[in-house]
Amino acid sequence: MEFEALPERRKEQLMAFNRLLTIMDELREQCPWDKKQTIDSLRHLTIEETYELSDAIIEGDLPEIKKEIGDIMLHMVFYSKIASETNTFDIADVLNGLCEKLIFRHPHIYGDVKAETEEQVKQNWEALKMKEGNKSVLAGVPKSLPALVKAMRIQEKARGAGFDWEEKEQVWEKVEEEMQEFKAEFNVVEKSAIDTEKAEAEFGDLLFSLVNYARFVNINVESALERTNKKFIKRFQHIESRAKEQGKTLQDMTLAEMDVYWEEAKRL
Repeated sequence: MEFEALPERRKEQLMAFNRLLTIMDELREQCPWDKKQTIDSLRHLTIEETYELSDAIIEGDLPEIKKEIGDIMLHMVFYSKIASETNTFDIADVLNGLCEKLIFRHPHIYGDVKAETEEQVKQNWEALKMKEGNKSVLAGVPKSLPALVKAMRIQEKARGAGFDWEEKEQVWEKVEEEMQEFKAEFNVVEKSAIDTEKAEAEFGDLLFSLVNYARFVNINVESALERTNKKFIKRFQHIESRAKEQGKTLQDMTLAEMDVYWEEAKRL
């Protein structure tokens, strides 16, 4: 479709993207910091920006989400600009490659395959990825993902291949089984020393089973744990604030005194 025939808002979107590309070109040519960057040097900054976007999403802060999306967009353009300087690829190659992949992986939209449910779409998606050359269904799970997120992605990938429990009750039975095995290894009643390596292994199995159950009941484990982290921080800082009002430090307080303020924080 010719540019002039596009809806006005699409024209504005394309012009905004063109403006970003132009600014990126200028920064790469003129800014000492931008000129120095490499794909490797940007990597840790991209990870940081991704976590900042995650924080904004958890907080439900839409203005901050918009800002963080922009920061990540800049990084994507930056990587593409650096690669274009060695004629490896540029932003057009990146976007066209993405479009082709999306079309290929959505034959129920762009072809004659039928997929009427989300589950069918996921199964088709994993089957198509195998056709693209993946040696394993799990090959697409990044090695450097945090373990909790990785557990959920592994389970989702396995489900896409048809390897999964049928009912959530079965998953909960597995949770209880793993809990008992962990309890046995941890010797919670006895005072004898434990085998740390075995206890750690059983604890890992227990966490994995809990992640599995969370997935069955549509709980995002990473978001759930982070919300709990934030809740704990808020309540703990309330204790610190109340202690300061009393002219005390936490080290000056008994556990019972701190618990009073903890319960107070829970009511706020």
